[in-house]
Amino acid sequence: MFQKDLLKQKVVLVTGGGTGLGRSMAKRFAELGANLVLASRKVENLEAAAAEIRALGARALAVGCDVREPDQVDAMVAKAVAEFGRIDALVNNAAGNFLAKTEDLSPNAFNSVVRIVLHGSFHCTSAVGRHMIARGGGGNILNIVTTYAWTGSAFVVPSACAKAGVLAMTRSLAVEWARYRIRVNAIAPGPFPTEGAWQALMPDPSYEEMARLRIPAKRFGRHEELADLATYLLADGSDYMTGEVVTIDGGEWLMGGEFNGLTIFPPETIDQSFEAARKKRGK
Repeated sequence: MFQKDLLKQKVVLVTGGGTGLGRSMAKRFAELGANLVLASRKVENLEAAAAEIRALGARALAVGCDVREPDQVDAMVAKAVAEFGRIDALVNNAAGNFLAKTEDLSPNAFNSVVRIVLHGSFHCTSAVGRHMIARGGGGNILNIVTTYAWTGSAFVVPSACAKAGVLAMTRSLAVEWARYRIRVNAIAPGPFPTEGAWQALMPDPSYEEMARLRIPAKRFGRHEELADLATYLLADGSDYMTGEVVTIDGGEWLMGGEFNGLTIFPPETIDQSFEAARKKRGK
């Protein structure tokens, strides 16, 4: 689909880049000539991902960083600039989520998601944005949101609130930072199987089958499809696109909030399955 040097010499920072969709996007960017900065709290995953990128002929810097902590984010950006001289693009991919009945949520449980998704995306956007503005060369910021940022969804209220905030930030900064030639866009993926998200959000085989059947396309997304969309939004050919959220979900959002279908189950069944998912996450 793309020329092999489409992202040649661009420096792209991907949060949550050690696993899942972040890792898949980073590898695709590397295939097309980009150099990568990979950030994650789980340092053990970063070096393996960086090694895969280097095997593709690209440079890669792995930086342990908790996006909830502004000081760590500032240090990450400083390391990236010291290594590569600049940052051309940021992909705010780091996230956290779990299924829970909202009446059972504690303040800490709510904050655990909002601090990663909303606060973390802001910290990274602010730090990288300041660098881009000072440098004067423009840049791209790409936020990974979700369709229930605008539809809402049962059982994922912290994530829905946080992602809605990130979407609002996307559109706000697209206007505010256009004068600096900084584009800010978002992608709203539907279900794309990843080990971490699947354990948290598909705790029972019946949930997975229900999720697949409610998608008009009757399948889940493939990582390369999302990676190619992200590539387009970071490439120079999309230079006139900013403030946009692009949905890639096989038509799922047109069926209503992503987890609303779980309301057909009795409360005791929901409790049992959510508890099973919580135990899996704890392993």
